[in-house]
Amino acid sequence: HVQLVESGGGSVQAGGSLKLSCSVSGDADNEYCLGWFRQIPDREREGVVAIDGDGATSHADSVKGRFAISRDNAKNTLFLQMNSLKPDDTAMYYCAADPPSGSDYDCRPGRVTFGYWGQGTQVTVSS
Repeated sequence: HVQLVESGGGSVQAGGSLKLSCSVSGDADNEYCLGWFRQIPDREREGVVAIDGDGATSHADSVKGRFAISRDNAKNTLFLQMNSLKPDDTAMYYCAADPPSGSDYDCRPGRVTFGYWGQGTQVTVSS
């Protein structure tokens, strides 16, 4: 079993920055695919960015050049640095984890059905 706990959400003005953290514990190892998702009420959850065990990343077009994912395996922590925030970035942000399986495993938000999820942290961007 894997436990994920997000932190770092808050309110910020447009153009500002926030850094989210996700503490990963339990059975997850450094090879796990980790990702960030976001969701607005009454909308489907959207994949934002993912990172595999080798550090390769995949970003949604809406956040390319503004958001950066990173992982500190020694501290079992996943990060999401969000810069140049826009009101459209307002959402509940979730971290997720999934163990890689098979040689064709593709660690991207739209390709993986993540098995483990955190409770979320709210990000609100005001104009």
